[in-house]
Amino acid sequence: MKKLLSFLALAAFYFTLSCSQSPQPAAGEQEMAKIEFETTEHDFGTIPQGGDGTYEFVFKNTGKAPLLLANVRSSCGCTIPEWPKNPIKKGDKARIKVSYNTRITGSFSKSISVYSNADKVPVVLVIKGKVEAAKSVKEGAPTLE
Repeated sequence: MKKLLSFLALAAFYFTLSCSQSPQPAAGEQEMAKIEFETTEHDFGTIPQGGDGTYEFVFKNTGKAPLLLANVRSSCGCTIPEWPKNPIKKGDKARIKVSYNTRITGSFSKSISVYSNADKVPVVLVIKGKVEAAKSVKEGAPTLE
């Protein structure tokens, strides 16, 4: 009986030893892309109706692997993002262009979610401001006819 128990213990030890895998690097040690924005929020202030509602968020890949932007989504259809589709090499800068529809009057605050292969996903960008209605021609004022 002692021989059987010794044999089983020895077999279990070798089985455990043979199934072990090579050590994997810790999550922080893996080569990953990292995305760092110069700013994640832009305040347009007051914009005239039909004015320029475009802003470019600048970011840099500070990681060790190429950065791929998988998707950039806005919180509504009134905000259109444009982003690079090619990989951004480590150390390189790129831009995400965001355009707000300034034909819509009133205050706004819109978020843009950036999905990538970076270590922290998603990154949320914010644009805000107020679109002021165009001033109409006052009654009795001369008009061009």
